[in-house]
Amino acid sequence: MCRHVGYLGSAVALSDLLLEPEHSLLEQAFAPADMRGGGTINADGFGVGWYREDGSTARYRSAAPMWTDQSFRDIAGEVRSGAVVAAVRSATVGMPVVPDACAPFTDGRWLFSHNGRVAGWPDSVAKLTARLDVVDLLKMEAATDSALLWALLRQRLLDGAEPAVAVSELVGEVAAAAPDSRLNLLLSDGSRVVATTWTHSLWVRRGSTAVTVASEPFGARDGWREVPDRSVVVAEADDVQVRPLAEMGER
Repeated sequence: MCRHVGYLGSAVALSDLLLEPEHSLLEQAFAPADMRGGGTINADGFGVGWYREDGSTARYRSAAPMWTDQSFRDIAGEVRSGAVVAAVRSATVGMPVVPDACAPFTDGRWLFSHNGRVAGWPDSVAKLTARLDVVDLLKMEAATDSALLWALLRQRLLDGAEPAVAVSELVGEVAAAAPDSRLNLLLSDGSRVVATTWTHSLWVRRGSTAVTVASEPFGARDGWREVPDRSVVVAEADDVQVRPLAEMGER
């Protein structure tokens, strides 16, 4: 079911955030602690997106298991950023294992990750694609549920929806069309992180200079708190708000 991390705060080396801490995202690739029946390892690729000082995004993705990629380890100690989105992937049976299927997905200032699955894919959500332009469908990076969720969310964002509302409404819409889905979404624009819980794990830690949202706690154990199911988290480096998804969907 994948694992993901969103970070905002003081600039940190990617290795210090993702590779070196106890139970880091690297360890969660081969020894996750809370998959809740959604597989045993996350060996179907990974991706890391980060923001440069000028606000532009950069990205590294691979279809190989994270622990086998020496090239990423080589650059992770050199790259520093104050805003990062990263994920390791456990592919749903039948979906392609290719770099383009790995989060984070991106467009302009946005980085997006999905931890979970859309039940009944693709039939269950076929009607939801009606709002998308045919070109948008043809330009989807991969034939996966996560890529479609990103296309649907991106359309909302382009239409001017506030990010937390856009994410919350999308979760509600997909959950109604495809019951039993797992819909932990994570979106960042470099200054905030919006994340949801829908039948999967999510934790948040706020420190003096940073906030981290993650599928599983890592590093120092103090400061982490579990996010209740069916919630939306809106986090900035100096503030964290957690609200019921239903409350956001009513706006």
